[in-house]
Amino acid sequence: MGGEKNKARDMVEEEEEPLSPCSRLFNSPDFNCAIIVTMGCKVKGNPPAIIDGLKHTLANHPRFSSILDMKNGKKGKPRWVRTKVRVEDHVIVPDIEPNTENPDQYLEDYISKLTTVPLDLSKPLWEIHVLCLKTSNAESIGILKIHHSLGDGMSLMSLFLACTRKTSDPEALPTVAVQKKQFGPSCYTGFFNKIWWLFVGLWFILRLVFNTFIDVLMFALTICFLGDTETPLLAKPGSELKPKKFVYRIISFDDVKLVKNAVNMTVNDVLLGVTQAGLSRYLSRRYDQAATPKSKDLMRRIRLRSAIMINLRPNTGIEALADMMAKKSKCRWGNLFGYILLPFSLGLETDPLEYLRRAKVTVDRKKHSLEAVFSMAFFKLILKVLGLKASVVLVRKVIHSTTLSFSNVVGPKEEITFHGHPLSYIAPSVFGHPHALTLHFQSYENKVIISVTADPTVIPDPHKMCDDLVESLKLIKSSVLERGLYEMEV
Repeated sequence: MGGEKNKARDMVEEEEEPLSPCSRLFNSPDFNCAIIVTMGCKVKGNPPAIIDGLKHTLANHPRFSSILDMKNGKKGKPRWVRTKVRVEDHVIVPDIEPNTENPDQYLEDYISKLTTVPLDLSKPLWEIHVLCLKTSNAESIGILKIHHSLGDGMSLMSLFLACTRKTSDPEALPTVAVQKKQFGPSCYTGFFNKIWWLFVGLWFILRLVFNTFIDVLMFALTICFLGDTETPLLAKPGSELKPKKFVYRIISFDDVKLVKNAVNMTVNDVLLGVTQAGLSRYLSRRYDQAATPKSKDLMRRIRLRSAIMINLRPNTGIEALADMMAKKSKCRWGNLFGYILLPFSLGLETDPLEYLRRAKVTVDRKKHSLEAVFSMAFFKLILKVLGLKASVVLVRKVIHSTTLSFSNVVGPKEEITFHGHPLSYIAPSVFGHPHALTLHFQSYENKVIISVTADPTVIPDPHKMCDDLVESLKLIKSSVLERGLYEMEV
């Protein structure tokens, strides 16, 4: 009898799971964030096929088959409670007139309206909208809306990819590039060689400690009083509650890699450099400035930073996630992240490659810092000692003191299919946080999709910002080709 009671208790505990500190943060009324993934499909939308596919994938994931109970957990704490998922309730197919006059604008308006409608707490916090709408880049559209409390951006993107298959091989999972990290030489033989690398290791540690100290100090000053310069990009109070505009552009990944190889940098360096150039062009137009020494000096005085969320949990591979959904096995999941403050160097440079050089210095320095780890530990300490409200106040203070959200995610190398729908592009973004501007770069096949999410009361012309980013890459690529750097690299 006692054994049956223990078994029943264990089953209940398996069906319930407390919210992590980060999930509790994302569920607070002042920080209610959700992720939007726009999928351009190459074929007409087939909702029954998507419903059938989701029954064998997302509906089997613990988070996507749990409802949020904010009061009835242990000691009154919020918890996830497993429930039976009716997938049909999560797939929404709106009625759209066949001859819509401007389908691209219709799509923008539709997504904008989604940002004002909260997810239904009586069922798992996700839904997918299937739009039988032909746009300039797709035959139909899928829009996946997921509450951020279900997981961090990297985990959710990996889960999405685990639901897809290669178009060329319907049984195979997508191939995603993995960055190889290596410190030091492959061979340490020789006494002097070992001594040399001992000094290199000591220098690395000293640099790590120094950079971390400076970054933690800047983080503390930001919490206390240090805010960004007031520019036309800075959010107004209540910006997180305003409808957002989602726009995107598609650029060539080959162009990005051409520049990367020519100047011996990483893709992250190039994309940050392109962003700095694009924001400089956009702000100069908003300020109505020409490229003069005085305007260049004025732009460089601008303090403009991004509060970037860094995933600190080892990323679960898409193979493990696919197995979890297919076989209902277990793997790592949840929100575990810290913040870093990434400064953007602005200015109307006569040499487009200067944006890349400045970006590389910034990225290299941030790679040698434990800022994200310290920020995560600090917020967890505040949550434990002072409670959720104090943590929310601190996170909002950091975000309010910065200008934008910025991210870059590596995607599949080849074309993928989402439950019978080959995809022409993938455009993820996020809303619900107190920034007026979010920039996201997503690689997919031979493309990079630039997603701009903007508060139109602050940034009324997000399409022009997209154009500035695209034009900046063109200028940087032209500069590389004119100097013969690419041919030299080859």
